Amino acid sequence: MIVNQSQYLNMGRSTVRIAVYLMTGIFLTMDIEHSSTAHQILAMIQSEGELGLTRTLPLFTGQTVFALWLCSSRLEVQLHPNHKPLELAAKWNRFVKKYSSQREETDEEPLLCLRRNVFLSRSDEEQIKEAKVLELLYAEARNNVLQGRYPCEGQARYASLGALQARIELGPYNPQSHTLAFFRRHRGRFLPHHYTSPSLLLGLGVGLGLVGGKGAPEARLLEQYKRIPNHTGTNTNSRKLVRKYLEFCWSLPCYGAAFFQGQIERPVRGLASWITNRDMHVLIAINSSGVYIVDDVQCSLLLGLRYSELSWEMAKPSDEGNLDCLPCLFLQFPVRENGARVYKILQVFSRQAIMMDTLISGFAEDHRRHGTNGDVANTDRLTDHTIGSSTGSFTNKLSKFTLATFDDEGRRVDVLDKWVLGPFSEMSPLTLFHLESPLSVARCGLC
Repeated sequence: MIVNQSQYLNMGRSTVRIAVYLMTGIFLTMDIEHSSTAHQILAMIQSEGELGLTRTLPLFTGQTVFALWLCSSRLEVQLHPNHKPLELAAKWNRFVKKYSSQREETDEEPLLCLRRNVFLSRSDEEQIKEAKVLELLYAEARNNVLQGRYPCEGQARYASLGALQARIELGPYNPQSHTLAFFRRHRGRFLPHHYTSPSLLLGLGVGLGLVGGKGAPEARLLEQYKRIPNHTGTNTNSRKLVRKYLEFCWSLPCYGAAFFQGQIERPVRGLASWITNRDMHVLIAINSSGVYIVDDVQCSLLLGLRYSELSWEMAKPSDEGNLDCLPCLFLQFPVRENGARVYKILQVFSRQAIMMDTLISGFAEDHRRHGTNGDVANTDRLTDHTIGSSTGSFTNKLSKFTLATFDDEGRRVDVLDKWVLGPFSEMSPLTLFHLESPLSVARCGLC
């Protein structure tokens, strides 16, 4: 984040040269005061004429399109306008130790990044017309798709996004250079990492069409790339394709979310489950629509919950001095099981639980104040284990979780022995979780 810090300190200057990273792969350097706030730095970025961001002023909702984030491999935090990035960066290793599962001492320096504001609504984003702004939003969406953070349902949808990306970045299809061999070599540039994993490709084999055959992901991508028509006026066409890519992503459940690291306990399935590690590392995606559990290794959406059906509670470990005891977030949601309405409770372990609780509280309060019919309309579909989307229907994969089940009267009704789910044994969903409790609207656990 800091460029040539020692040079400035040695010269006794009060300013420091920093780098701000954009999702397009470039970075800006600027001299700032030690006490500069995120708001002041963001204003300097917006005043840079070549970026074309001078019009990204707060929308009618009062939210800006972009915000400053401090990011490292174990922790990502959107900064409040009054936060002072240099002060937070100086304490970063302390934050990493507190909010991640990193036990050993680390010297991890965060990057100061310009990213989409997590509080920007999708409806506001859909009104944006400025080409430069859309390009930055596209770059961020593309990176999240390729990193497995924006799961899609089905291989064909990844091929469609990869084809759009190829047309945007490579230009019109050229049969001499844009061959199947080309896309096979650059598979990781256009397809999510779970399609580039050697274990997946070799394990499934040529017989299933995943290695070099017509059903291979890169072959599907190439066929769709060929079908994108060429038009005169390349720049205009490119802008339309960028917007088309974003329109696809806008309909994905996890779009615009803040991501947190956590782990869940897998269900017991035979003796081997007791011997092997039952914990599964996941990402928890939180946006203005709901809370989502993502397996970013397999690019799979495991669970999606709208605020209209979600109740939650954060719990601290009983022995906070024990590093093996993690805070957790309990998520309660209704499902229809054997024709009856029951409540499931999922326990998510994470040192970032307090940050998740804070963000969920703010969004849930907004939902209570400005609840839309769309959320209500989705409730029945979610109760039936599906997540509606214009790009397809995602199925909640409840079999991946260890869950406790209660009936309407708060009685435990699942068949598992209660000692298997010790922390759940004394819980009643009707008394523990409710949306009528006071909600905090603070926006950052570092405050």
